[in-house]
Amino acid sequence: MLKITSLAATKVQEFLQQNGRPEAGLRVRVVGGGCSGFQYQLALDDEAAAGDEVFEQNGVRFFIDPRSHLYLDGTEIDYVDDIMGSGFKFNNPNSTGSCGCGESFQV
Repeated sequence: MLKITSLAATKVQEFLQQNGRPEAGLRVRVVGGGCSGFQYQLALDDEAAAGDEVFEQNGVRFFIDPRSHLYLDGTEIDYVDDIMGSGFKFNNPNSTGSCGCGESFQV
C-alpha cells in the first residue's frame, strides 16, 4: 500500500483548500517517460475510475489505477523543503535506480 507522511498530507490538504476542492482526492500514477523510464504523476480527482484502488490515509483520499499500483506498492510520499527547492518526494522500494535529477525512476 502507498503511504504518505503527515507533512505531505498537510501540504495536500492545504492545496485542496486553496483550490476550492476540499473533498477531492489525490490521483497517483506511474507513467512512461523521463530519462530512466518511469515518472510519478499527481493530480486532483473527484472520484474513482473503474478498477481504481481507493483508500484514505492521514486525511488524504487516494486513487490508484491497477497498473500504477504494481509500481507504487510500499512507496512513501514525503514533502521536502530545502535549499534545492520544495516538493513531493517518492521513496519507492521497488525502484532499482533513478536519473540524476530525481524526476524519473527504473524498476
